[in-house]
Order: sequence, then structure tokens, then C-alpha cells
Amino acid sequence: MKRILLIEDDKDLNKGLVYDLEMHDYRVYPAFSLSEGMLYLEENKVDLILLDGNLPDGDGFDFCRQVKKEKETAVIFLTARDMEQDELQGFDCGADDYITKPFHMPILRRRIEAALRKTGRQEQRRENSVYRDDVLLIDFENLQARLNGRELLLTPTEFRILRLMTVNRTVTKQLLLEKIWDTSGSFVDEHTVAVNINRLRKKLEGSGHEYIKTVYGMGYQWRGMEI
Repeated sequence: MKRILLIEDDKDLNKGLVYDLEMHDYRVYPAFSLSEGMLYLEENKVDLILLDGNLPDGDGFDFCRQVKKEKETAVIFLTARDMEQDELQGFDCGADDYITKPFHMPILRRRIEAALRKTGRQEQRRENSVYRDDVLLIDFENLQARLNGRELLLTPTEFRILRLMTVNRTVTKQLLLEKIWDTSGSFVDEHTVAVNINRLRKKLEGSGHEYIKTVYGMGYQWRGMEI
């Protein structure tokens, strides 16, 4: 069940939104001020924030900007501020959508679904861009790696090999040739693959664990730390 933090000082509207959204399988946490909303966020995780632009204790735009600096939570403005510059300001501070009052609930629910899909895809991409276990951390997006807390120096080719292996677990030599080298237009043979794998193994030896196992007649297997 997706969790929504609703920050809206109009008590009747707040109550109505909570009722409708919970009828459609959302868990909604109502707040009536920015301070109340921030207090809730400090102790809880939510998937989306529905945020009024004008609240008794501050400006929703500043609140959105602060949240987006610290969290990946989706934010949708629900506000009576319908000027074009207000909408632009909402998107400039990081909002995922901007809805002006009055609005229809079916439209709001569709906008919520779209924002949650967007953040879900972003979270999946972030998860896929990092490998982590007890001793090894590989950030494929930023090309950084650490082994037992120390920086591990890897070449771009080694990062590509590790990305392919951590995703597929078992890879053939042919797959490595096609995915790692053929994309760059370079012609290499299986000897090149073996040399690169051996070099990578030596760099990972400090873990005390055999990360890359040779599967004879096939290719290589990524063992992680689960064995």
C-alpha cells in the first residue's frame, strides 16, 4: 500500500481527500501545517507528498525545495495559486506535478499514479546502478568502487565487466565479447577476455572471497558474498 503525506490546512478538503484516497487503497497521513508535515517526515517514509502552496506557517515551495534536497519522494502541489509563474516556480523547486484547485478526484488519482510510476522507475535505476555486499561496493553510475572500505581502482572496461556479471550472474565468453568489446568496434578474442578477468580477480583478492568463478566450457559466474 503506497503511503501519502497530505499537507493541507483546509480541514474539510483534507478530510475528503483522505477518505477518497484511502478508498482507493492508499494509506494517507494528514497534516495541517508545514511543521507538522516535516515532523512526520523526520520519523517516517512516504511515497508521495500532496502539498498546498499556501500554509499557515510558511511557503510550500520552500518546503518542496527542502524535501527534494534530502529525499527522493514524489511531490504534487494542490494549490489555488493558478498563475503561470506559480506553476513554473513549483516545477523549478522540484515538484513532480502541479494541480490547481478546484480539481476532479479521478484526475488527481491518475496524476498520483503517474508520479509514483516515475519515482518507482528512478528507484529501480538507482538500485541497478549499485552493487553492495559486506565488503564490496560498486557504484556503476559514478564509476567508483570500494573494497573493505578502501578505494578500489578499476578501469572503465572492468566496470562494464562487473556490471554485466552482477546483473546476469553467469556470463559466457561470447556474451562478454559482444557486450563489452563489440560495442566499441574493437575486435578481440577470448584471450583478451581471460586477461581482463584475471586482472579483475587479482584486484578483488583483498576481499578474501572468490567473486568470479570459472565455469569450464562456458564462461564465468559471479558469486557475490552469498556463498
